[in-house]
Amino acid sequence: MRLEVEITGKTYRSAAGGPHEVLAPLKFALQSGEVGVLIGPSGCGKSTMLRIILGLDREFEGHVARPPEARIGMVFQEPRLLPWRSVEQNVRLAAPEITDAKLSELFRILELEAHRNHFPGELSLGLARRVALARAFAVEPDLLVLDEPLASLDDALAGRLRDEIATLVASRAVMTLLVTHSLDDAIRLGDRLFFLSSRPARIVQEVPISMPRAERSEVELARIRAELAALLLESK
Repeated sequence: MRLEVEITGKTYRSAAGGPHEVLAPLKFALQSGEVGVLIGPSGCGKSTMLRIILGLDREFEGHVARPPEARIGMVFQEPRLLPWRSVEQNVRLAAPEITDAKLSELFRILELEAHRNHFPGELSLGLARRVALARAFAVEPDLLVLDEPLASLDDALAGRLRDEIATLVASRAVMTLLVTHSLDDAIRLGDRLFFLSSRPARIVQEVPISMPRAERSEVELARIRAELAALLLESK
């Protein structure tokens, strides 16, 4: 499995009728088992890029190539759960063929066992985000797209959910594309980091992280942060 993205431009028309450039030329690829991270400032065009990659926006210049049979799992910035369905029903609607054993394992990893029969209105934001993750992983995706999955969570909760995402990603050879503005999320989860400029977004730096996620201690993470800071300073 391989995802290839080559966007040569994306332009909207403003309310006044003039062109409004959102994405500048950019190019990257992901292999099965890799976690790529798109990291950039708010409003730079990350969500627009995701819509193009997912095939939801076809009005752009360039091309996106992914295997036509690839299963896609998507976690949006908001959980987008059906309020009249229970936690388990929300997940089973996305993956009706999932076995009881696989669903139980997902719920165990994401600490959702006690919430199977709860409804979205009864859940905290952190729990609702876990349900959205369970729904995405339940389809056994070949391509997993995570759009700011840890936004608006406190540090402790974000850390726990980040560890759970790492556990799930390690359990399956899936291409993962994470969108974030958090450098901490990027260096803890990513294999390759794509730093984006302000709008119109372009890739200003691509940085690989060869160290396995499980071996990234706080000392190593501090070293990676320092190296990135120096690298990004040089690129300006």
